[in-house]
Amino acid sequence: MKTEEEVRMKSAHLGCGPRARRHAEAYEFVQNGEIGAICDLDEARLEAFGRDFHVDSEHRYTDVREMLEMERPDVLDIVTAPTIRVDLMRMAADYEVPVVIVEKPVAVQGEDYRQIKALNETSDTHFVVNTQLHFHRQNLELKRYVAEGRIGELRFLDASARSTILDQGVHVLELAYTYNGGAAPVRVFGQVSGVENLRVPAECPAGVGYQPSPDIAEAAIQFENGVRAQLLSGHIAPRATDHETIYAHKRIAVYGTEGFVHWTMYGWERFTPENGYERGVSDYGYEDVRAQAALMDAAFEWAADDEKLHPTRLKLNLEQFSIILATYASALTARAVDLPFDPPEGMLDGLRTRLQPH
Repeated sequence: MKTEEEVRMKSAHLGCGPRARRHAEAYEFVQNGEIGAICDLDEARLEAFGRDFHVDSEHRYTDVREMLEMERPDVLDIVTAPTIRVDLMRMAADYEVPVVIVEKPVAVQGEDYRQIKALNETSDTHFVVNTQLHFHRQNLELKRYVAEGRIGELRFLDASARSTILDQGVHVLELAYTYNGGAAPVRVFGQVSGVENLRVPAECPAGVGYQPSPDIAEAAIQFENGVRAQLLSGHIAPRATDHETIYAHKRIAVYGTEGFVHWTMYGWERFTPENGYERGVSDYGYEDVRAQAALMDAAFEWAADDEKLHPTRLKLNLEQFSIILATYASALTARAVDLPFDPPEGMLDGLRTRLQPH
């Protein structure tokens, strides 16, 4: 534990489930702040989380408004389902929380996307999306290779994940966007299939706690700098490791005129003219907890200094998420979609109808 003199800022955590525990574990490596308060409606889960991560009982809450009023955190970490997130983000803005971290995906369709976009444009609160793969050490190094021109002029990006586009596709989409230097997407042609993940699970009768999306989605993306990308998500995506779980296959390959780089969750490879072919392995768990810590440290830095913009800030993530919405719209209309665009309402219902077996 850090001494009180070393603690510069504090965070509050909304949600104490399994994913929230992964966030909390990263505080072993966070330098700029500590967990100051936690909140969950499930009291047993709240108490267990507090004991495990050394949050005193007087800083454990079942009412988020009470927590925000009493604690006034520098950073609020919202680890809840996307279907209930908009109101929580508004609440944080009302309480003038400096920085709010929200789990991915930031939205599920056009309706909440527009609400969150409007909030981001009018609120003094800064929002960050928890796409921690951005901070994986090997990704940062490979991005530097690309940015320095070590593989020549960038031409094509190939990104994939074997889970759905909302669950894991958002991670590799963020990587494609940042490997390409943040160039804006300008056109998307998409296709989708499979309705199983669009159905509300029996254990979530109110639609809370799940991420509705097609089982398989593919998008051909054109960026303003002429670079093109292919995004594939779902069980037909390539296997990146020997692991059986669908969550172990996030990957991205980046091709230039003189070489390439390729990152997977458990390894990397690259070819450059000066060094030829190189490859290596990595420990995903080791890297991921440190990447999560780096994301949080950057959030604390943004809370302290408005000029230190967070690399995974909401404004950028919304531009990335527009690619997903354009993929849906393209699949529904059977034509390419130019960006930026105003996503129509009811796209998930449209996909359910279109994809329902007859």
